[in-house]
Amino acid sequence: MDGAMFIGTWWSLVPPLLAIVLALVTKEVYSSLFIGVAFGALLYTGFQPWDAFVAFFDIMKESMNLNILIFDVLLGMIIVLMAKSGGSAAYGNWAGKKIKSKRSALLATTGLGVLIFVDDYFNCLTVGSVMRPVTDRFKVSRAKLAYIIDATAAPVCIIAPVSSWAAAVNSYVPADAGITGFQLFLRTIPYNLYALLTLAMVIYIAVSGFDFGLMKKHEMNAAKGDLFTSGAEEFEQVKPEEMSSKGRVLDLVLPVAVLIISAVGAMIYTGFLGGATDIITAFAGCDAETSLIFATFITIMFMLVLYLPRKVVTFKGFMDSFVEGFRLMIPAVAILIFAWSLKGVGDALGIAGFVESVVGNNASASIFIPAIMFMIAIFLAFSTGTSWGTFAILVPIVTAMFSGTANLEMMVIAVSAVLAGAVCGDHVSPISDTTVMSSAGAQSNHINHVSTQMQYAAVVAVVCIVGYLIAGISKSWIVSLGLSLVLLIAVLTVMKKMTGSKEA
Repeated sequence: MDGAMFIGTWWSLVPPLLAIVLALVTKEVYSSLFIGVAFGALLYTGFQPWDAFVAFFDIMKESMNLNILIFDVLLGMIIVLMAKSGGSAAYGNWAGKKIKSKRSALLATTGLGVLIFVDDYFNCLTVGSVMRPVTDRFKVSRAKLAYIIDATAAPVCIIAPVSSWAAAVNSYVPADAGITGFQLFLRTIPYNLYALLTLAMVIYIAVSGFDFGLMKKHEMNAAKGDLFTSGAEEFEQVKPEEMSSKGRVLDLVLPVAVLIISAVGAMIYTGFLGGATDIITAFAGCDAETSLIFATFITIMFMLVLYLPRKVVTFKGFMDSFVEGFRLMIPAVAILIFAWSLKGVGDALGIAGFVESVVGNNASASIFIPAIMFMIAIFLAFSTGTSWGTFAILVPIVTAMFSGTANLEMMVIAVSAVLAGAVCGDHVSPISDTTVMSSAGAQSNHINHVSTQMQYAAVVAVVCIVGYLIAGISKSWIVSLGLSLVLLIAVLTVMKKMTGSKEA
């Protein structure tokens, strides 16, 4: 059998969908991803066993992003060192005195997530490291923490002009679109309904204390002292006897500050090395991955100087933390490798070409285009686990649909719908790297995070579909965003009242 017969056809969608369905049914992500990649390799080689075996490992090698894996391991080392130094515990105690309630802890976590807008990977792991001691103190479930981290990572990055995401979108806009990529990105911000409404929902949930679906079960378990519900054994905790009694709040705050400052500084520096002339273009052209590795390395060196002279951590304990950090990140690293491999299989099977041909042949300029593009972007990002790949496929299609026309506002709305749908699909996909990073940052079981976030994201997605229909008709961001926000608050309020009446 010839594998070419499957390439560029609907069969290209089967491996990712198979992996996702298996993960949600079995609650076991590693074998599900493995089966998805293996079946994709069989399709690619026309069901030739030996060729499929070779292709499996070739695709895995080519798909891996070594820079991100190095960053993960080094950040794991930083997390372990913060715990060993007693800095995390000291910060948790200090924040517990300053933050008086669970609501304040959730809002503080949200606020920090919004502040770290430069890069989503950086956001996921840093917010988790800093806020985990605080949310644990107020019995916030790890699934809830993972949701807040994820909901303030990509949604914030996709509406921040100075971020690695803005740079990606900028690069996908063709030169003949009639508008520069950066100008287009700025105009999409108020139309990016999923990002803005997700942030609104996080604040509503934090303030009101409302939870529903599976998340409610996790929160009820957390109130009884079980923060994980399941999967706690994945995350080896630093034992109390290994923690220093000399730890101070600054032992956590100073390394985090060094991490943030060195990461931002390195991003700006690499951007200028690439020919940038100002800070905005420097971020647009920066080498984010190398900058993050540099920042984690500098932070570890800083921690060496900060901890060892005060004997907060022994030299042996410091070096052991590298292996312990690696061990801490093994679940995230394993899922990332399989998820990247699954994306590689999709690329090999021509999933991008298939979607492009379907969308390109059936799209026509109408008021329904934004809502349609939003749903297509959700499906593509969900299936592939990548929002950036979805941008790369759909943004050029949308700009081509409206190029040469006077309907520039409709182009902006449709591109916004693609960006919003890509983030939404990425959010609910078990094979998304940012979803994996959020689970790792919160130290939450991955399937627990996916299954709870999926229900929350679905509410926002349904409101967004209505919002993009309104946007297509009104061509006004004030009208579409305003009505969508009112609708979201109304839906959540009704759900809260219905849930309350059932309990009563």
